[in-house]
Amino acid sequence: MADNKVALVTGATSGIGRATAIGLSKAGFRLVICGRRADQLDDVAQACGDALAIPCDVSDAGDVGKMFMRIREERGRIDFVFNNAGRFSPAAAFGDVEVSTWLDVINVNLNGAFFVAREAFRMMRDQDPQGGRIVNNGSISAHAPRPGAAPYTASKHAITGLTKSISLDGRAFNIACGQIDIGNTATDMTARMSTGSLQANGTIMPEPTFDVRHVVDGVVYMAGLPLDANVQFMTVMATSMPFIGRG
Repeated sequence: MADNKVALVTGATSGIGRATAIGLSKAGFRLVICGRRADQLDDVAQACGDALAIPCDVSDAGDVGKMFMRIREERGRIDFVFNNAGRFSPAAAFGDVEVSTWLDVINVNLNGAFFVAREAFRMMRDQDPQGGRIVNNGSISAHAPRPGAAPYTASKHAITGLTKSISLDGRAFNIACGQIDIGNTATDMTARMSTGSLQANGTIMPEPTFDVRHVVDGVVYMAGLPLDANVQFMTVMATSMPFIGRG
């Protein structure tokens, strides 16, 4: 299906990123993976066969630029990017959000996504044959907030605008862009949900999760589409989670 196309997964050391990198590799993509933890990157690279592992802090524009230079030198082109790297923030009522927390979340979730997408866009625009696909990892929080999560919610709402802008500006260069919005995948980051999460009415309630393989299936499907077709937005969520009707 992938015909040895080159795919980059950011934030690939754990959770959704790790699972998706392995899934794309099994689907026939030649993987490039990045993350801040070099030792864990090596483990994922081995699970992906001949993956090119590049330590990178996506919130550092210079670091991202160097990563794409290596991709160009060692893979020659880029066909697909899963713009996945992101972070949560400690729960805090809006008036108690620390400026440092706000900046940390925005720097990774929004600035980092922009830095990666910008370099990918340039490379896809300039390569021959031209074009490629970028899929941004949004969130259920791109649609409705959780209480005490203003930095994360704002960053994910902004990702939706970024996705639409890339889609529009990419038309002239055969660059497609979509977004996958994920709710309550069972990973280390969501483990606490089984014991209880704060709800909009102030109660604490356990929330259902679902297997990460369903996210992988979604990303692999999006990645495998021809460039004349696009999934603009896909939502994959635990069926009974409190999303529809929340807020």
